[in-house]
Amino acid sequence: MDLLRTIACQQHSRMCEQTLAKSGELRLSRRADPPTPPAAAAPEMSRIITDPSTGKCYCRGKVLGKGGFAKCYEMTDLSTNRVYAAKIIPHTRVAKPHQREKRIVNCSEIELHRTLFHRHIVHFYHHFEDKENIYILLEHCSRRSMAHILKARKVLTEPEVRYYLRQIVSGLKCLHEQGILHRDLKLGNFFINESMELKIGDFGLAAKLEPVENRSRTICGTPNYLSPEVLNKQGHGCESDIWAMGCVMYTMLLGRPPFETTNLKETYRCIREARYTMPSSLSSSAKQLIASMLSKHPEDRPTLDDITQHDFLTQGFTPDRLSQSCCHYAPDFHLSSPAKNFFKKAAAALFGGKKDKVKFLDNQSKPNCMLHTLVFSPIEGFPLLCLQRFQCMLSNCYNVFFFLFTALEDSTMGSVADTVARVLKGCLENMPEGDNFPKEQLNCSFQWVTKWVDYSNKYGFGYQLSDHTVGVLFNNGTHMSLLADKKTIHYYAELGQCSIFTATEVPEKFIGQVTILKYFAHYMEENLMEGGDLPASTDAQKPRLCLLQWLKSDRALMMLFSDGTFQVNFYHDHTKIIICNHDDEYLLTYINEDRISTTFRLSTLLMSGCSQNLRARMEYDFKFLKTELRKQSQGCTL
Repeated sequence: MDLLRTIACQQHSRMCEQTLAKSGELRLSRRADPPTPPAAAAPEMSRIITDPSTGKCYCRGKVLGKGGFAKCYEMTDLSTNRVYAAKIIPHTRVAKPHQREKRIVNCSEIELHRTLFHRHIVHFYHHFEDKENIYILLEHCSRRSMAHILKARKVLTEPEVRYYLRQIVSGLKCLHEQGILHRDLKLGNFFINESMELKIGDFGLAAKLEPVENRSRTICGTPNYLSPEVLNKQGHGCESDIWAMGCVMYTMLLGRPPFETTNLKETYRCIREARYTMPSSLSSSAKQLIASMLSKHPEDRPTLDDITQHDFLTQGFTPDRLSQSCCHYAPDFHLSSPAKNFFKKAAAALFGGKKDKVKFLDNQSKPNCMLHTLVFSPIEGFPLLCLQRFQCMLSNCYNVFFFLFTALEDSTMGSVADTVARVLKGCLENMPEGDNFPKEQLNCSFQWVTKWVDYSNKYGFGYQLSDHTVGVLFNNGTHMSLLADKKTIHYYAELGQCSIFTATEVPEKFIGQVTILKYFAHYMEENLMEGGDLPASTDAQKPRLCLLQWLKSDRALMMLFSDGTFQVNFYHDHTKIIICNHDDEYLLTYINEDRISTTFRLSTLLMSGCSQNLRARMEYDFKFLKTELRKQSQGCTL
């Protein structure tokens, strides 16, 4: 009878393996043990778990996921109420002689994961063990995983795929730079936090990158995501992770893995031959990127930097952030505007659908020119800007952030674009090599943009300053600001002509624009997060920032203000550069991807150099600006 029971259990295990293989979520590894008959039920795990080394107590919550070696639970630190994702591995799974290799796996997972610190990698906090289990405390991602999102959504839109793919590349680059291969990239191992940011997790199969001759020939990973070289036992390299990324991208866009078939042998045959179908519904750039990542030969696949520069990621719209509703419903992207539905409902509620009033708003929003520019008359300390010349200069500046240390004081010195190009060139030629920011850093405050909304397809561009002033540069060239007190409004038809009135006593001709201004303010307050930790200026004597010009490219947003301040926000990593005049000295502030700011004098930068990352950005921007100036030299005098 025992023999029959054993045979039945083995048959049942094989059936489960085939079912899981078809779903693409079976994780294979020679480290895994052969299936065994079920034993007597293990005693139930205690809900209160104590760390013997620290005495801290944790409360075990609901199950978050199950793997081959462990289960993952919510676990709350009872002293701080902080919630973790706890991977709990029973000692019984690693104590037997034939399971010693699993013990090595678990130790390797801990040693590799604890060294990784990156915005798009699940954070490792702590590990401990007691008599029954090993506990690994990890960052808790409340929106679960990409597998759960795709199960609800079936497929994702291309802007969403760009949004997630950028973050996967960013996290994977950190791994590869430290010589670590993930070896199990799949939707179930991409976790999503409360802010809808992606985190790479589950390092149970991760390994150090070895020279080709020393690489492990173990076949491990998830069947539908294995690369040809792994199946052929040629070992894992960085290219195997790139292949898995190609499978992930294909799955997100089409709802199924590229090599999925009815049986595992056929799946492996398709993988070895790199044979899959490419539906016509995909865009040409998506097809090209997938095809390059799923190249049969590892050396033909793109690097992570190549992927970052691919047309799929650089040419199409990528949202700055996603709403949590995207876990269940497809987002509504319209002309890159995240506020479309909000403003549509607001306008309908305010104007009751009357055509003449809607037409009034449309007339308010009609642009005077191709670029969204506010024409200012000269005031004390600010020169007269020639509109034609300024427009032509700005049309050359897509993909460029402006590195400025001279005021715009002398229009006879040539175009501003030429000046910026010379300054960039001078900085790059004279800055010494550096590996980091200068040691001399400042602690000062000034106004900068913390939030913004592009609704220029209808009304204009809205932004919030660090002192909580909200401004809108309307498409018709006028500008309006709601000050931080929420009571005072400044209206500029021209910079030297400011009309001031209260929010409760609005002149009739401004009612439509004030309404739009208030909706911009409400939308940003309710839906957008602050862009960094930089404090606001509290100097009441400083002139208020007023947006002169904004310009978007596929990589960045540039904003130019009335006092000469330049701010550039980069989409892909949410970093920002702000250049401003503070106490008659020009400063450069860099806000990194974790929203932490660093400020220093430009003179210090020229003396000490800067990080390679910032220098590379400057070099790219200078080359781009130089190319664009050359293109325009025959058709426009700047």
